[in-house]
Amino acid sequence: MIRWLISLLCTCLLWVWVVDEPALAQPTENSSIPQEQLIKGEKLAQKAINAAKQGNFSRSEQYWTQLIQQFPYNPAVWSNRGNVRISQNKLEEALTDFEHSIALAPNHPDPYLNRGIVYEVQKRWKEALADYNRALEINPQDALAYNNRGNAQAGQGYWQGALTDYQKAIELAPDFAIARANAALTMYQIGNKQEALRQMRNLVRKYPMFSDMRAALTAALWVEGQQGEAESNWVATVGLDNRYQDLDWVKNVRRWPPQMVKALERFLTLS
Repeated sequence: MIRWLISLLCTCLLWVWVVDEPALAQPTENSSIPQEQLIKGEKLAQKAINAAKQGNFSRSEQYWTQLIQQFPYNPAVWSNRGNVRISQNKLEEALTDFEHSIALAPNHPDPYLNRGIVYEVQKRWKEALADYNRALEINPQDALAYNNRGNAQAGQGYWQGALTDYQKAIELAPDFAIARANAALTMYQIGNKQEALRQMRNLVRKYPMFSDMRAALTAALWVEGQQGEAESNWVATVGLDNRYQDLDWVKNVRRWPPQMVKALERFLTLS
C-alpha cells in the first residue's frame, strides 16, 4: 500500500496522519467485484485524496463515504474518512471510522496512528500512547509512529522521552522535516538552546516556507539579542501564517513547549 502523508497543525505538536491508497479488492469480501467498479473506485479514491490535499475536507469526506458504500470491507477507506473527519473536528465520528478499520485490519499500523491523533486532540494521553505503541509493535521501523508518540509524550510534559522519540524518527527518516522541527522545539524546552537554534536555522534554510520554524527562529533569535535577524524571520512568518501573532493559539492550539512560548511572548511584547 502506498502511503500519502498529510501534515496538519492541531492541538498537539506537528503530527502526521496517513492516507492509504486503498487496494479496493479485498479478500474479506464475499463476492468478486467487477473490474469496472474497481476502476471507478480507484478514480474516486484519487479524487478524495486530491480534495484533502487541497484542504477541501468536506468534499473528501463525501468521496470516502461513497467508497465505503461500495467497498465496506476495505479498511483503508474507513481510515481515510476518519482522517478527513479529524480535520473537520468530527472527533467521535472519526473514532468510529478508525475502530471499523482496526476491526477489519487489526495488524495494520495506520488506523492506530490515526486514532491516536484523535486521542491526542482529546488529551487522552494514555490511549494515544497505547495506540502509538501498538503501531510500533506492528512496525518497529515506523518513523511516523515515533514522531506521533513523541507528541503524546510532550503533551504530558515528558520532554526527554519526547526528544528520544523524535530523534528515533529522524534516524529512521533523515528527511522527516516535521520530526526535526519537533526535536528542535523540544531541545529548546530542555535547555539545549544553541543546538535548537542551529537546527531551526538549518530547517529554514532547507524549507524557506516552513512558517513554524521561522516563527520559532524569530523567538529564539530575539532572546539571543539578534534582533535584526529575528525581525527578518518574523516578516516571513506573518506572510506565511499570521496565527503566530496569537500567543493563545501558539500555546493552546499549536502547543509549543512553554519555553518557546515565553520566547515568542518576549518578541511580541518587545521585552
